[in-house]
Amino acid sequence: MATRPTRAEAFAGLSVAIVTPFKDGAVDSARLKEQIDFQVRAGTTCICPVGTTGESPTLTHDEHERVIAESIAAAAGRILVMPGTGSNSTAEAVRLTKFAAKAGANAALVVGPYYNRPTQQGIYEHFKALAEAVDIPICVYNIPARTGRNIEPETIIRLADLPGIAMVKEATGSMDQASQILAATDLTVLSGDDSMTLPLLSIGGRGVISVVGNIVPADMKALCDAFDAGDLAKARALHHKLFALGRDLLGLASNPIPIKAAMAMLGRDTGDVRLPLVSLEPPLADKLRQVLAAYGLLK
Repeated sequence: MATRPTRAEAFAGLSVAIVTPFKDGAVDSARLKEQIDFQVRAGTTCICPVGTTGESPTLTHDEHERVIAESIAAAAGRILVMPGTGSNSTAEAVRLTKFAAKAGANAALVVGPYYNRPTQQGIYEHFKALAEAVDIPICVYNIPARTGRNIEPETIIRLADLPGIAMVKEATGSMDQASQILAATDLTVLSGDDSMTLPLLSIGGRGVISVVGNIVPADMKALCDAFDAGDLAKARALHHKLFALGRDLLGLASNPIPIKAAMAMLGRDTGDVRLPLVSLEPPLADKLRQVLAAYGLLK
C-alpha cells in the first residue's frame, strides 16, 4: 500500500530477533551461522542478535561482542544486522554500540534503560549520547514490561529531532502510543509483538522484529509483503493463521524459553536457556507441541 517514506525504509518488512545458540554452556558458533543462513534463504530483511530473544542479560560482555561480530561475519552483507546494544548504564551502552558500529553492524537496537528507572529527561539524554557517539542508525526499543519504564511518546518525538535516531521497536502494546509517534515523526516504527504486526502496519508501521520468524519467517514476511501490496485479505488471513503461534511462543513462558523449545522440537536445537531461565515444563511443552501441530509444523 502507498505510504509516506520513513527514516529507515531499508529496515521495513521482516526482521527476526534470533536466539543465541549454546552448546556445553558456550556460544555455539556453528548453529549461529546456520540460523543466519536460514534467515537469508527465507528472504528476511534483517537479523537482530543479542536482544531479549538472544538472552543478552546472561551473556558475558565478551560473549555479547563475540555474537555481534560472528553474526556480522556470517551475514556477509547478505542480510542487514541490527544487534542489541542496550544497557542500564549509558557508558556501557555507548561502548557496546561503538563496538557494533566498528564491527560493521547496519544499525543498533537499544532497549530503554532498565532497573534504575530514569526520568524521561534521563532517557532522552541516554539516547542522545548514543546517537552522538556512532554513525549507524539507532532503533529505540520500548518494552516497559521488561524495563520498568515506558519511553513516553513525547520523549520519542523529542528524540526524532536527532538524526541518529531512526527507528522504534514498539513493544508497549499501545496503538495510541504508536499512533502518536507515527503522526508526529517520520521514524520507522516496527512491531515488537508478532500479534500486533498487522494492526501496526495499518496505522503506518513498517514491519516487525519477530520471534516467530525464527521458525516461520516465510509466513511473517508474506504478511508484511501482502500488506505492502495492498492485499489486505491475504494479510488478514496470515495474521489469523499466525496469531495462536505467536501468542503461545510469547505467552507460555518468558521469551525465549518457548521459541528455543519449539526449535528443538522442529529439529533445529539451539541448546537450553541459561539460568535464571529454565526449560519449558512438561505440560507446557505438550501444549507447545499441540500448537506446532495445529500450525502444520509437527505431525
